[in-house]
Amino acid sequence: MKFLHLVWRNLTRKKLRTILTIGSIFVAFLLYGILGAVKLALVGGVEFADANRLVTRHRVSIIQPLPVSYQARIARIPGVNLVTHQSWFGGIYQDPKNFFPNMAVEPETFWEMNPEFTMPADQKEAWQRTRTGAIVGVTTANRFGWKIGDRIPLNAPIWPSKSGGAWEFDIVGIFEGTKKVADTSAMYFRFDAFDEGRVYGTGQTGWFQIRVDDPQRAAAIVAAIDEEFANSPAETKTEPEGAFMQGFASQVGDIGTIVTAILGAVFFTILLVAGNTMAQSVRERVEEIGVLKAMGFTNGLVLAVVLGESMLIACVGGAIGLGLALLATSGGSPVPAMFPVFYIPTPHAIVGVVLIVALGVIAGVLPAVQAMRLRVAEALRRGG
Repeated sequence: MKFLHLVWRNLTRKKLRTILTIGSIFVAFLLYGILGAVKLALVGGVEFADANRLVTRHRVSIIQPLPVSYQARIARIPGVNLVTHQSWFGGIYQDPKNFFPNMAVEPETFWEMNPEFTMPADQKEAWQRTRTGAIVGVTTANRFGWKIGDRIPLNAPIWPSKSGGAWEFDIVGIFEGTKKVADTSAMYFRFDAFDEGRVYGTGQTGWFQIRVDDPQRAAAIVAAIDEEFANSPAETKTEPEGAFMQGFASQVGDIGTIVTAILGAVFFTILLVAGNTMAQSVRERVEEIGVLKAMGFTNGLVLAVVLGESMLIACVGGAIGLGLALLATSGGSPVPAMFPVFYIPTPHAIVGVVLIVALGVIAGVLPAVQAMRLRVAEALRRGG
């Protein structure tokens, strides 16, 4: 630590160059953090999906409905503990840009199937006894300023109501997530009221959620469910919940590959910038390095001083960039309609710290080795 002042003085000799290099590293790690949050928002559900849950949908497409009567037949299959169903509603609040997920579900089995959500007991009871009752996630409630007791009209282009007007729901509960990754942007309402109120499609649902007793037997249960409905008018495709969510994410593209490609290009460029800065700094100080060695600085100490300069640049720029990204994502999603879950996962942040250190080492190691290998006489002669 006693040579930290020497390291700092070397960096402040060319202030503009040092500032620009730190700024480049800052931008790289700010981008790294923000892209990590975006990736989580798009595919986080895939990574954190419950291994005990399966999803059964129509074999052709998720937009094709399935008979509600399938629920009882699925429940009889060995290894199945619980079955419930959900139907995509596609309701619009006031303006088409006010998009948010809304589904018709069975309140009786919804909570047992989805323990990642929580809500006070009195609100759960209110949902059970209120036919037009709906519950909404805290993210969407805050977004629109909804509160318990509000009556919310939704227009549903997919599902016109028998009344001919907008569907109206009474907010009886606001749920939160028991896990940070839980999506609290959705609205859920009672399937029985929806089924009676729609013009067509009575007795049909979108997909089934299934809880199995042993994830190790999931493959056999998947095969048994699809075999049960083989050659029927509505054949099924059953898959783990993670695979089901991946199907939605893949419509955007291979998010992981896209993010990795962008970050790879950015970090390669920053590595060249930082490496060039350190190499140029060493070339400008050849005579000084020779003097230091003549004064008794060992090869190892010279190596440490030059490598310390590279590490300090990387740590300052990287820490500010990653820290600002963490701060920017700590307040939740800036666009909850698109990214309901938006934060930097802890593993992603840890990898970022490792990358900061790696960048400092890789960018500085070659110039540091060159400085270490300089001979005193040769260094003084070059300087002269």
